[in-house]
Amino acid sequence: MPDTKLNPELFVFPLRVYYEDTDAGGVVYHSNYLNFFERCRTEWLRHLGYEQDELRGSHSVLFVVRNINIDYLKPARFNQQLMITTEVTELGACNIIMHQQVLLGRGSGEVEVLAKGSVSLVSVDSEKFKPKRIPDMIRQSLLSTEVQT
Repeated sequence: MPDTKLNPELFVFPLRVYYEDTDAGGVVYHSNYLNFFERCRTEWLRHLGYEQDELRGSHSVLFVVRNINIDYLKPARFNQQLMITTEVTELGACNIIMHQQVLLGRGSGEVEVLAKGSVSLVSVDSEKFKPKRIPDMIRQSLLSTEVQT
């Protein structure tokens, strides 16, 4: 896969690969990419000014994963400094679709895509766990980050 430039519009979460993240072959174990993506989404929400426990308490809303698909392109290895990215690609009344990537910097702004995924989130009522419309103030924050196609 050719190197590409990092899009400055993306939310980027830096992450170091620790020994605990790897398997016997010294590469990141496949399920840990789910954790990397989750950490990035959590920090992205925090960057927008929303803590998940506050969303649950003051807005009675949680964002739960409905579907996730990951393409593993190249292995991440122990001690590498990665960049996990997230961007909103679709925003519905109760759902968000996000594109996420695991990137490895190659110098001079070049990055290599190691993994990429699509994550579908659903806004649910924190008491009933039924779909709930995304609150307007949160929706406005999300609209400002949505990829325009």
